[in-house]
Amino acid sequence: MKIVSGLVVVALVLLGFNSVFVVKEGQNALLLQFGRIVRSDYQPGLHFKVPLAQQVVSFDNRILNLDAPPERYFTREKKTVSVDFYVKWRIADPAAYYRATAGDPTAAIGRLTPVVKDALRDEFNSRQLEDLIGGGRKDITGHVRERTDVVARKNLGVSVVDVRIKRIDLPTEVSDSVYKRMRTERTRLANELRSTGQENAQKIHAEADRQKAVILADANRDATTVRGDGDARAAAIYAAAYGQDPEFFAFYGSLEAYKKSFADGRSTLVLKPDSEFLRYLNDGPGRQR
Repeated sequence: MKIVSGLVVVALVLLGFNSVFVVKEGQNALLLQFGRIVRSDYQPGLHFKVPLAQQVVSFDNRILNLDAPPERYFTREKKTVSVDFYVKWRIADPAAYYRATAGDPTAAIGRLTPVVKDALRDEFNSRQLEDLIGGGRKDITGHVRERTDVVARKNLGVSVVDVRIKRIDLPTEVSDSVYKRMRTERTRLANELRSTGQENAQKIHAEADRQKAVILADANRDATTVRGDGDARAAAIYAAAYGQDPEFFAFYGSLEAYKKSFADGRSTLVLKPDSEFLRYLNDGPGRQR
């Protein structure tokens, strides 16, 4: 009798443990009864179920990663490119996800991968290679994410959070052609910049020469004016001095002539003794010959 009572207690304890379950943070949970979904809107915490008749299936509610091997696509001009990409996704509808994949993430990735590849193929087939090299990746990934998210929510119960292209590799012949075109384009731009710089330099030089000529002309004009004023004042001073003492003025003029004639210290003058030029050297100032 004690054994039977013990078995009953154990059975009740097991049934009690089997009637409760815990939904953790970052998880989704489904309540199944004989394989049929009974409830799917559980919040984190402690919940109850019918023991033995009902089962709980839990799913990771965090963002999951799909990292596919590189895929080869054709551009609009039929150039081949190898695209390496990855996808971030998460479970949006646990019930739809369970019906589509039986809760198997590998099955979900297997069904999501071709959807993403088809969307990428359509995007690459509609674009020129130059657009891809020139920075069209952001537009491509945005369009692919929107398209695949609609399909994934409807068919798999998952949402596509992000699609990223890690790298785009070009075949050798395509790479050489692209790099050659890029070098040609850069050379053309460099020549244009060099030509524009030379043109601007010539304009600057011409303007500088013009300003130099104007400045010199103004300086020469001002110098001529000042020189003329000085000569006029000097002439007036000479005239006034000559009027006051003509003999002294003549003497001063002779001294100036002597100074200029013998300024270098090596000059030799051959003159007659009675030359007017030697007047003040022979007779002295103030005396007549």
